[in-house]
Amino acid sequence: MNRVIVFLVGVVVFSTMPAVVGAPASVSAQSAQPSCSFPFSATDATGTNVTVDSEPERVVALQPSAAQTMWEIDADGKVVGLPIGPTTSYLNGSESRTDVTGNDGFSTSIETVVSLEPDLVLAPNSVPNETVETLRNAGVTVYKFGLSGSIADVSNKTIRTGRLVGACGAADQRVASLNETVASIESATTGQDRPRVLYVMSGGYTPGNGTFIHEIITIAGGENIAATANITGYQQINPETVIQQDPQWIIAPDHMSTLPNRTAYAATTALEKDQTVRVDSNYVSQPAPRVVRPMETLAQTFHPDAFDAENVSSPSDGTNTAPGSQTTATTGPGFSVVAAVLAVLTLTGALFARR
Repeated sequence: MNRVIVFLVGVVVFSTMPAVVGAPASVSAQSAQPSCSFPFSATDATGTNVTVDSEPERVVALQPSAAQTMWEIDADGKVVGLPIGPTTSYLNGSESRTDVTGNDGFSTSIETVVSLEPDLVLAPNSVPNETVETLRNAGVTVYKFGLSGSIADVSNKTIRTGRLVGACGAADQRVASLNETVASIESATTGQDRPRVLYVMSGGYTPGNGTFIHEIITIAGGENIAATANITGYQQINPETVIQQDPQWIIAPDHMSTLPNRTAYAATTALEKDQTVRVDSNYVSQPAPRVVRPMETLAQTFHPDAFDAENVSSPSDGTNTAPGSQTTATTGPGFSVVAAVLAVLTLTGALFARR
């Protein structure tokens, strides 16, 4: 039996696969709208009925996932503020916007957001409700998204973002491309032997059932041993459990310079054979359209012949993508050393606050 271990950072949550391949019912209903019209009202994750009176011209994205989505639906020209740093540097032109990050490097600077006079603020689920309420009390229109628990949720979020900012057509097209790619990957991996996979975050935490990474692994044709071990959500996994599973592969984010638990896992097949795969941590940690990139990498790693035979339809990333920001796969234990700021992001929970 093939066995795999996955090392990555940051995440979001899982839902059933059937909703992934075909467009979910809610996506189909929204996609049926030929164009955007305003005013538009919708209830957000705080239970508030948010009304956007006219098409926004100035938009602030409070977290990288919202920014990525705006770039992917060709609405980046509307973005006047976003978190500036390693988690958004791959978005071409992002550095020319205003940084809305607080002095602590993670929270939102309320004063900066208000000063930008946005028509709309997009707040992913990791933004505290207190921040949302403070902005609303300052007269700012804020829409907060719920927790993205699946690829279907990413699709719905993309469609809703397009509806809110007046980019309905582009959002529909991007979601159709995303779903087509996911369907191709699932078709390639269906019926294949599933290598066993463990995804390890900083501090020995791992995503189990009910997590977004679990779904990425499953669609890519792997079996998440954390889920098999009845881990739900994000919990620490005992190294003895990993050793018992004898993983064959280690999959790590491209910025990770050292391997957690290398000594504890030394006897595993993965480390004995120096079999590793690295993926773009921004793509895998942000609930936005580019989550299919690491999924492709894993599927091609686990099932290369089936993947190539399927001729997986790969979505074209947004036209405003910084060059050289593709997900890559490598084998061997050599993890490149990166800037100290990225090392900080590997601390437990850091990327959760940057989604």
